[in-house]
Amino acid sequence: MAEAERIIGTPDTPEAAGAEPEQGGTASPPRGRRRIAVLFAVAAFAYTLDLVSKLLVVAKLEHHAPIEVFGDWLEFHAIRNPGAAFGFGAAFTIIFTMIAAAVIVVIARLARKLYSLPWAIALGLLLGGALGNLTDRIFRSPGIFQGEVVDFIAPKGFAVFNLADSAIVCGGILIVLLSFRGLDPDGTVHKD
Repeated sequence: MAEAERIIGTPDTPEAAGAEPEQGGTASPPRGRRRIAVLFAVAAFAYTLDLVSKLLVVAKLEHHAPIEVFGDWLEFHAIRNPGAAFGFGAAFTIIFTMIAAAVIVVIARLARKLYSLPWAIALGLLLGGALGNLTDRIFRSPGIFQGEVVDFIAPKGFAVFNLADSAIVCGGILIVLLSFRGLDPDGTVHKD
């Protein structure tokens, strides 16, 4: 029974509630707060990387010839994307803006129950990527909430994307893997 409670976690234990055991009389920050800090640190890193890369692309690459990175296998080619991934749904820019905003709100609400480091990283990647593309939707032309996303990573035979898209995809893959392993955001593990 004790082994099952350790694996699954129970709300009655300090570990499951996010509290760290006290050592030497000094209290450390609750584990949940540290996981939230990791979530926001990962999000800030992904967002900053995306923002800086897009500023450089707009300043140095837009309206210029593509730059070959690995022959014709990978090049940097600046385009503006009004739709979702792969240019899908160009007529629904405002809907994609609302979806990105909703994802951000859901992640912020879920953060209160977060006690898993891998989930903190996955949600941080999603949050940073969603914020990166939402920033484009709000502040880039043709207008507020209808802005086009700056894409520039162009692998041969594949759609052009950006670092925010990469963060979203990596976060999504990590969430799928965590779900297959039975790990929940609150740190409990389900063995089915």
